[in-house]
Amino acid sequence: MARGGLSCYDEGMNDADCGQAVPGRLAPLYAPLHAPPAAADGCFVLGRIAQSLDGRIATSCGASFWIGGAEDRLHTHRLRALCDAVLVGAGTIAADDPRLTTRHCTGPSPVRVVIDTGRRLGAGYTVFSDGRPTLLVTAASGPPRLGTAEAVCLKCASDGRLAPEAVLAALAARGLRRVLVEGGGVTLSRFLAAGMLDRLHVTLAPLLLGAGVPAFTLPAPARPADGMRLAWTAYRLGTDLLLDIALDRARPPLCA
Repeated sequence: MARGGLSCYDEGMNDADCGQAVPGRLAPLYAPLHAPPAAADGCFVLGRIAQSLDGRIATSCGASFWIGGAEDRLHTHRLRALCDAVLVGAGTIAADDPRLTTRHCTGPSPVRVVIDTGRRLGAGYTVFSDGRPTLLVTAASGPPRLGTAEAVCLKCASDGRLAPEAVLAALAARGLRRVLVEGGGVTLSRFLAAGMLDRLHVTLAPLLLGAGVPAFTLPAPARPADGMRLAWTAYRLGTDLLLDIALDRARPPLCA
């Protein structure tokens, strides 16, 4: 299932939707996806999320289209084109019924990976019915397929959840080593808490929601000093601000 590298950030490669070359100033955003993975498991894992200024990824009723602008969506599709797999949790599928394909730029679509520990999703969602390569990662027994998706059954960790490291090992065994964790906030937070993210791309949109679904759910520190302080490089994506954060598998202090 693994695919060869692309050069979506090179000058001269055109985006299908706008006909303009990717600006050279964005090259550092995509370069890590071409480098050999530094982690011992041989995987490169990139977390990706778009949030409002007050840290929300959806409204209280679950609506998330669109938090980021057009250039932010284009960036997400470039990342998909450069990755072997795009991974989301069951909640994202249930809320948005996304396609998770590469449509707004030149490049192939990744293998779609859905984590559904209890196998609660039905076969009617797009990822399970359109015939594109999809893996359903679950801890529940059942048929070998859900719709057109292959079921991969793993054992739960002691907390009753699927361990991110076990999920990555199962993907690596299938040749899927460049993994984009695209959502939702709970799934991304679990990978972050487990120290399984090499890099994190957070888009800040000039939008205030006041309430809604939080971007990250982590143990609450008593003091700011007990939180996870990060270094980042900022890039403008239209009206949005993208923060590129090198995590190198670091874990929040309260999760260590």
